[in-house]
Amino acid sequence: MGHGRTLVDSEKVWTVSLADTARRLGGEMSTAAREDMVGSNMARSMVILFDDLGLDRDPAHMAQAAEYLIARTGELFAAGLEWRPGALDALRMVRAAGWPTALVTNTGRGLTELALEGIGREHFTVTVCGDEVPHGKPAPDPYLRAAELLGVAADACLAVEDSPTGSLAAERAGASVLVVPCDVPVPTGPRRVHRASLVGLTADDIRHSYAQARDERVA
Repeated sequence: MGHGRTLVDSEKVWTVSLADTARRLGGEMSTAAREDMVGSNMARSMVILFDDLGLDRDPAHMAQAAEYLIARTGELFAAGLEWRPGALDALRMVRAAGWPTALVTNTGRGLTELALEGIGREHFTVTVCGDEVPHGKPAPDPYLRAAELLGVAADACLAVEDSPTGSLAAERAGASVLVVPCDVPVPTGPRRVHRASLVGLTADDIRHSYAQARDERVA
């Protein structure tokens, strides 16, 4: 089961749209705040942004900012997203192996649909978005929902993640995690296997990563 930013470089797009939103609010976003938002959901991102800019957490003001951020991100998504190295080949390999796949993201359904137009929804058996579960990552809800839609137990899944937030969500759901860091370092942890990139990923690599995360031997 994958995640949007692990596949395409959407984080670069969010960096642009968040900076635009910060300027619209009359300030400049700090690097620390931007890093803290990686993998986060909209509500938490708005809290981080407003705190970073020294603004009161006024719900109406935050809602307006979120609305602008979504619209701006949508414009940039529609212009096209860049694949992460090896991601498209990895998706095709997984589908060819006959494994069901889920796109699990904290991004809302509206923006995810825009991204899927470019990525290709045919790569995913199911998709789960941040606004379709009670709590987004780092809560386990998105991954538990994905496993439910796939008709499998979460502990039978291998999540591919690139952020501490996403890795924690998958881990809490009981899944094993193949960590491919992108913008921020991801600590090691139980049921986590690290890989530098998705370039050259094979079906055997997937099997070994899952087994290694479970401390099992591959026959």
